[in-house]
Amino acid sequence: MKQERIEIKTDHHESQGILLLPQKAKTICMILAHGAGNNMDSPFMNFFHEGFAAAGYPSLKFNFPYMQKGKKVPDAQPVLTAVYRKVIELSPSQSVVIGGKSMGGRIASYVSDEKRVKGLFFLGYPLHPPGKQDQLRDQHLYEIHKPMLFVSGTRDPFANSELLAATLKRIGKYATFESVEGGGHSFEVPKKSGFTNRQIWESVLQRILGWTLSAGG
Repeated sequence: MKQERIEIKTDHHESQGILLLPQKAKTICMILAHGAGNNMDSPFMNFFHEGFAAAGYPSLKFNFPYMQKGKKVPDAQPVLTAVYRKVIELSPSQSVVIGGKSMGGRIASYVSDEKRVKGLFFLGYPLHPPGKQDQLRDQHLYEIHKPMLFVSGTRDPFANSELLAATLKRIGKYATFESVEGGGHSFEVPKKSGFTNRQIWESVLQRILGWTLSAGG
């Protein structure tokens, strides 16, 4: 397994990413962006980044500029989308499947028009801020005509189950849904469930890999 550090430079910002390149790599690269509160080296990010590579996919994770600088407040949306577009451009593959954790997945959804993008996966899509179910972040999703996989915990405060179900129904044939019973925003489950977080993540990983195959990867 080859590992490369990727330098990401846009007009006014810089950050870094890490590419894992399997020896006999598949033709689609998996791109993974972090959520608002954790960088690309969180246990959650590492698990999926390494899992994609172990399955034979070139796997690229990266930091947004604010996180690269150790800041807590995310960059403005135009900065985040510009960086994500640059990462797609730096991919070693002509075809990519893009997504991420919470905010990272949401930003991926804003750059789905890139020609290389074959599908999108959302690990806890933040449909609305916690407690503010009237502030939906859904309108642009209905304009995406590419395969999308939504993985969401039933206890996720960022995605009311009924509102998410209505959103997925409206998206229609492009949406695939995987529910994590009892799961929170990072798919964490109560001890009484009998499952560890790692077991849940492994199940989610296998679902993503199966969906990616069906989406052409």
